[in-house]
Amino acid sequence: MDRQYYEPKKRAGFGTGIFFGVLLTVILLIIGVKIYTNVADEYLVIGPKKSGIVSSNSRILDRDTLGKIEELLAYMDIYYYEDYDSEAVKTALLKGTLEGLGDPYSVYYRPEEYTSIRTNTAGNYHGIGVGLTQNAETMEVSVVKVYENTPAEEAGLLDGDRILMVGDVDAASMELSLLVEKIRGEEGTKVRLLVFRESTGESMEFNVERRNVELSSVSSELLEGKIGYIQISEFHANTAKQFEDQTAALRTQGMEGMIVDLRGNPGGLVTSVVQILDDILPEGLLVYTEDKFGNRNSYSSDERCMDYPLVVLVDGSSASASEIFAGAIKDYGYGTLIGTTTFGKGIVQTIFPLEGGDAVKITTARYFTPEGSNIHGVGIAPHETVDYKYGGPKGEPYDRQYDNQFQRALEVMRGMLD
Repeated sequence: MDRQYYEPKKRAGFGTGIFFGVLLTVILLIIGVKIYTNVADEYLVIGPKKSGIVSSNSRILDRDTLGKIEELLAYMDIYYYEDYDSEAVKTALLKGTLEGLGDPYSVYYRPEEYTSIRTNTAGNYHGIGVGLTQNAETMEVSVVKVYENTPAEEAGLLDGDRILMVGDVDAASMELSLLVEKIRGEEGTKVRLLVFRESTGESMEFNVERRNVELSSVSSELLEGKIGYIQISEFHANTAKQFEDQTAALRTQGMEGMIVDLRGNPGGLVTSVVQILDDILPEGLLVYTEDKFGNRNSYSSDERCMDYPLVVLVDGSSASASEIFAGAIKDYGYGTLIGTTTFGKGIVQTIFPLEGGDAVKITTARYFTPEGSNIHGVGIAPHETVDYKYGGPKGEPYDRQYDNQFQRALEVMRGMLD
């Protein structure tokens, strides 16, 4: 009987075996974690600094809540009298999640809203050319600045006008950043605004064309007596550069003292205000932030500084980054604050981009002045309190000569220079 020889089968590659072995281990681990989660009501959290097992009692989307959401959706599907927009419901769920914090500054942004926010901080957009502020309690929206050579100026809007309606939207019904999205739009289109003008007691309607607007958040002028006047309406990405350029121009004109006007300035970028403070103040701590874990982030200035007498105008609408400015000036004793107590926003928000082009803005830390004061809910009291009274003719454009706070700042500065 002939022998039969069989060629043995070739073994699979060693690397392939390792790959499938690792893959199988990962799958079994995931299944094991899932089973453990369901049985023990606990789940595994792996973070950048620490990991751990967390009880599902601390979860928001536990099984009962998810079941309740499905139940609500079932009722909507069966009983709601019209078809509804499922995407709008999804967005409402996401927005509602952040609203549950009870913090008006923590917000979910849809992709188009996030694009609008980034455009705003860059200082270039299709809009009408106004700076707005919103009362955190009443949600009323007011014009704090009508920029020169913009559609808003051409239409006749004035500083101090209160925005009542944007199209068919009640201006006080949404956060300011979302309302701004309604005002902006495609270049060449128009937005209808209903405003209340306190000086005349009248409500007025404007149809303002949207155009490409490049914001100048800093304006300056050399006043009589070699006093430099600088108004900062908001702290955008380009504000520090504008401040440096305009202070340099004032120096060449012979500036000997400086008034910085932060009234109505709602804040903006921390990096922007810190750069400006670095130009003004001597070496030292400018501001620091601290999160709930005690992690601290500090911002400091170098030894170069401005050697000018300084007066800073503030009011109840000077908020956030404006208060970082005022707080540092006050703690260093480097200038005199005049006006009324500032808004009192001593917390910092961080925007986190999400995978779908959307984003979430969350209050991540408190900020502290150089001497360690957190002014949230308190504000910064000026050295000299001067309640605003405007003595100009009603219905006429704003004129600084009738602004009692500005006139007092001039008096104090002249006294410093004498």
